[in-house]
Amino acid sequence: MVHSQHGLHVLVCGGASDAHTWNLVCLQLLLEEAGHRVSNLGPCVPEELLARECLTRVPDAVVIGSVNGHGYQDGLRAVRRLRREPSLTAVPVALGGKLGVAGVRDAAAADALRAAGCSAVFDDGDLDAFRAWVDDLAGHGARTPATADRAARAGATADRGARSGATTDRGARTRATAGAPTGRSRA
Repeated sequence: MVHSQHGLHVLVCGGASDAHTWNLVCLQLLLEEAGHRVSNLGPCVPEELLARECLTRVPDAVVIGSVNGHGYQDGLRAVRRLRREPSLTAVPVALGGKLGVAGVRDAAAADALRAAGCSAVFDDGDLDAFRAWVDDLAGHGARTPATADRAARAGATADRGARSGATTDRGARTRATAGAPTGRSRA
């Protein structure tokens, strides 16, 4: 479901230890090109600042990008902090990029991030799966064979509001996706 006439409001940022900016600019442009509004907080966003900005801006989704290989640690701290706020428990949070410094995908790290509250994890930045996830959140993910395949790679989608018992309008509208890492594109 599109939450406004202008698409989703997506908050984009880098993890607390990640000083890279071009990935965030690319994410912003990709989302804006798809018709969404973006608040780009930039790099090196501490967990407290992220939570405060989410409470103030009330985004439809949060996307955290990682280039430096500390996505797992930064993302785990960030999503745990967001999930401590009752009004942010149903906000979809995606983490994409490099989860670790070893240069290989880490399914256990992705699983731990999802268990902590990440709605989707795109290890090594699968842009096709990310686009399918955003389209699904926005409610205009047309189910053609190609988009159905991208959505399947992004993971199984479930209504987070129904699963968590959330009674807020946001909780009823929100979709949570457990992202399965695929592809080699970088977010």
